[in-house]
Order: sequence, then C-alpha cells, then structure tokens
Amino acid sequence: MGGESTTRTAPRSGGTGRDPVGGKAGQRLSGLAVAVGLVLFLAGFAWAAVIYRPYIVPTSSMVPTIGIGDRVLAQRVDGGQVHRGDVVVFHDKTWVQNSAVIKRVVAVGGDTVSCCEQGRLTVNGKQVDEPYLKGAEAGGFPTVKVPQGRLFLLGDERQGSLDSTAHLTDAAAGTVSRDAVDARVDAVVWPMKGLLERPTGFEALGALSQPGPLRTITMMIVAGAVLVLAGGAYGPIATWLGGSRARTRTEPAGAR
Repeated sequence: MGGESTTRTAPRSGGTGRDPVGGKAGQRLSGLAVAVGLVLFLAGFAWAAVIYRPYIVPTSSMVPTIGIGDRVLAQRVDGGQVHRGDVVVFHDKTWVQNSAVIKRVVAVGGDTVSCCEQGRLTVNGKQVDEPYLKGAEAGGFPTVKVPQGRLFLLGDERQGSLDSTAHLTDAAAGTVSRDAVDARVDAVVWPMKGLLERPTGFEALGALSQPGPLRTITMMIVAGAVLVLAGGAYGPIATWLGGSRARTRTEPAGAR
C-alpha cells in the first residue's frame, strides 16, 4: 500500500554465497593455526619437563642473585658439563642430609683458589670480578688446591653462606664431587627475575657454560598460545563481521 514503508536487506555476499570473512579458506586457516599452536604449546611444556627441574630456595645463601623462597628452573646436566661461575644444584651428605644445596662453582679440579686480595676472589693467580655480589665483602680463606673431579663452591652471600669455606677441615677440604651435581640453575622464574647473568669474570680462566634452551622453550609456549587464541577467535570474529556487514547493507524501500 502507498502509505507503508518496509526495509529490504541485500544478500550478505552479493548473491555469491561466500562467507564475507574468508569462508572455508578462513576456517581451514583458523583450524591450522589452532593445530600448530597446540603442537608448539604442548611441545614446549614437554621439552621443559624433560630438560628442567623446579626448585625452591629456602635460605639466603645466594642473595642477591637468588632470594629466600625464590623459585628457580635448573637444567639437568651431567657433572662433567659444569664450568666456573655456574650456579648448581647438588647433593652431598657431608653438607646436608637428604636435601639439595644451591651454590656457585668458583673453582674446578686442578685450580687453586683463595680469598681475598684487594677484596677479590683469586683463582689460579687471577683476581675474579664478581659483579653479582653487589658490593658484598667476601670472607677470607686460605689457598685450596681443588682435586681433580671435584668442585669448590661458594654462596653469593659470602658472609653467611655455609659453603665450601665451612667445610675446609673435611677430608675433601670443602670440595664436592662433580658426580654430586644434579642440575645447573638457568633462571629465577618467581619472582620473575629471568635468566641468570653470565659470570663473565671467569672468562679469563676458561670457557663458560652456555645458557640452556629456556628462551626457545618460552618462545614456543608463547607462540603456541597466541596461535591457539587467534585461531579460536576466528569464528566469533567472523560472525561479528558478517552481522556488521549485513547491517550496513540494509536498504530502505519506499512504496512502489
């Protein structure tokens, strides 16, 4: 009738039958993104579970590098992979019964180590710069010749740490067997302090350990999560965009 007004909605895709935001191709891509994302996400966690072990540090012996109650991730390594400057987790019944200990390796088999000259640790006649001590004074101790296959370890809190200096009168002169090492600390994950700084002061004495794959694992997990979220969001976004386009194509139709 002449006095009536109606509206007419144009076809959503101009009559072609296509999905306005990609159709089947878009759905396939979103499914692929979710699948790849899940693989990356789960593979990252599986890799981390194989390579790393979590520990909680109960004492202040590694302050300021690691605080009381900090959660760390330590890479499982063989004792033969340990280098000077590494922060390691080990078990030694002459130190602590039925508990892991975390200390920094400052000398390895064949080294001579002493403290202190001009406030610095001396290894094989070379003074070692230890910026991770943050100005803390190292406790003095006489020269120790580290037997082959053993390690000399100190806490970063040199005044209060029960480390090799507290066991100098033991049969092993405070040293620990390489075989006692379970893992090497790679990062403090809570609070999120990140990867440990490389102990560059030991470079003049020999090669340093290389960081573990934690950075790569983290990238895999983050990338996987992003892909899963992006792929999963395709459907709702496509529906919203389709509805939005349909509304913009609504035309007024007068009486004819």
